[in-house]
Amino acid sequence: MADFLYEAKNQSGKVITGKISAKDISTAEAAVKAQGLNVVSIKKAPITLSLPSFGGGGVSIKDLKTFTQQFATMIDAGLPLVQVLDILGTQSENKKFGAKILEIKAHVEGGSTFSEALAKYPNIFDTLFVNLVAAGELGGILDTIMRRLSEYIEKNERLIRRVKGAMVYPAGVLTVSIVVVAVLLKWVVPTFENMFADFGKEDELPGPTQVVISLSNWFQDHFIIITVGTIALIVGYRFFVRSPFGREFMDRLFLNAPVIGPVVKKVAVARFTRTLGTLLSSGVPIIDALNTVAKAAGNVVIERAINFARDRISEGRNMSEPLQESRIFPGMVVQMIAVGEQTGALDVMCNKIADFYDEEVEIAIGAMTSLLEPIMMVFLGGVVGGMVIAMYLPIFSIAGTIE
Repeated sequence: MADFLYEAKNQSGKVITGKISAKDISTAEAAVKAQGLNVVSIKKAPITLSLPSFGGGGVSIKDLKTFTQQFATMIDAGLPLVQVLDILGTQSENKKFGAKILEIKAHVEGGSTFSEALAKYPNIFDTLFVNLVAAGELGGILDTIMRRLSEYIEKNERLIRRVKGAMVYPAGVLTVSIVVVAVLLKWVVPTFENMFADFGKEDELPGPTQVVISLSNWFQDHFIIITVGTIALIVGYRFFVRSPFGREFMDRLFLNAPVIGPVVKKVAVARFTRTLGTLLSSGVPIIDALNTVAKAAGNVVIERAINFARDRISEGRNMSEPLQESRIFPGMVVQMIAVGEQTGALDVMCNKIADFYDEEVEIAIGAMTSLLEPIMMVFLGGVVGGMVIAMYLPIFSIAGTIE
């Protein structure tokens, strides 16, 4: 799959620009035409590699959730769309987000639909958000859609928070271990080495102590190279994971990792079913829903499996069979989706699966944390404690000699 930038005209002759994912340019052009647009130009989007930005002027999930909740309440109360946007834009606590809302209001006043106006800000409103709003506009249930979006954002935020929370502890311990070891090798061990030399015991040091001192000398001799190399490694990794090959490699690695892999799969299933259930219950056609779900998967391997299922459905097959062929989704999930297809309640079944896997994710994260905590503590104690003991061994010998 690749991204393509297109410029097209709608039925009223208005020029619309956007981005679409497809296997090739002909498939991308066909997908744009399927939206009722006349393609003016289409080309492959360039691959952009950029360093991470910190404290950017983005919109938090909390801001977005508050926006959808208040929007749904005001629309349900009968306020006109333009007035709702004006109120939310002027009263937003996030001034930058408020300015964007007022720009959206201006687009709506200029003749754009609400979904078309939102699509102009892909960094704030993703494809899922825009597609659901478009479905709400067509069905005249925009307040209901926004309420569902608010619930979806809240549950998705809770899921992300759980995963991030589980990774904070091991990441913190690993960072502390690296910093402590670097401090010991750079400043502490040389102090002990000088002290042993003053006692005249430099040639009589125990084996572990000699190993630590040799490691410290090597670390000091190559300190600049190690520092520059570490920075280059971090920057290189950021570029690597932004490339198509690197992203797929890391996504596949996380899916198959011994401890993290099962959690990643459960999170992916919960996200997939929650998003699909929300889209289907809002009246979005299944092909369009799967296209949106694939983009929101967050994992290239899973995105490919969803796109495979979408293509098979367009050929007249059901969804459960291609999902089973992908060997990504658990058998229970595939069976429940098959039941949902047979009973005509796929949206309800997807939401039930999502609720179940939300609980499974919490249990899996708890188990993973319980397993990682002792491992990280043993690692930290073994590395740091081992170095400290190695440096104190000669002191114990010297103390015995003095007695």
